[in-house]
Amino acid sequence: MNKYNLALLKVHGTAVLFGASGIFGALTTSAADTLVLGRVLIAAAILILYFLYSKQPIIKITKGQFGQLMLSGVLLAIHWVTFFVAVKVGGVALATLGFASFPAFVSLFESVFFKEKLFAKDIILLVAVTLGLILVTPDFNFSSENTQGLLWGILSAISYGILAVVNRKSMSKLSGLQASFWQYLAAAIFLLPFSGNKLFTVSAIDWFWIFCIGFLCTSVAYTLFISSLDTINARTASMIISLEPVYSIALAWILFGETPTLKMLIGGSIILLAVAWSNLKK
Repeated sequence: MNKYNLALLKVHGTAVLFGASGIFGALTTSAADTLVLGRVLIAAAILILYFLYSKQPIIKITKGQFGQLMLSGVLLAIHWVTFFVAVKVGGVALATLGFASFPAFVSLFESVFFKEKLFAKDIILLVAVTLGLILVTPDFNFSSENTQGLLWGILSAISYGILAVVNRKSMSKLSGLQASFWQYLAAAIFLLPFSGNKLFTVSAIDWFWIFCIGFLCTSVAYTLFISSLDTINARTASMIISLEPVYSIALAWILFGETPTLKMLIGGSIILLAVAWSNLKK
């Protein structure tokens, strides 16, 4: 296998692992906040082991950087908690499709916070994602668990959109791994007062699934993604990563029998095609 095909395989592997986080989350009985706290603690511990193995020091950060990374860590925690709440309430497919709308929120928030003009492609993306979400909505009734799950997924997308804007505004000189470590640490500090005592009640099987999320879906997935970027460009990688919901829904279909409806498939296709088209236009 040549280097380029190997890089493509790595990115597809990243998309599968990102999508699998919802599957592992659905398999746990622990609350979403407890799951996320375990995830960030495991991911941070793995990064510490990596830094020790590679003899790469953990870079000290300034007070200003700490504040920025703390905010990013809190937003990351909120994003992951709301996503896993969506999984537990409405199922993997609806949670993933709700989160898949995040590029539209990124465009919207960038226009608000950076005073950037919305171009035609941004407006098309917003309209397409809105239409897709309307079609995906199983029932326009807030008492419906499926609808609640989709709304939690959209909230996860909104928090991720804010996180993307904050990360852009406060871009530091830290590497991706260094920034990730400090964000995981900040997320853990934020969640510990609410969820720390719950860690002692987590069952052994839940710890196994949480470890899979922290190790496979976080550390390994990120490593695969970064290692592929020395061969393929970021645009190609982003296009492939946008397939994450496809892999996630397929896995949920096979493992849990979550058969998507025709409306869900059409709405999801509109969202994913709009996101892919927007990435292509950049």
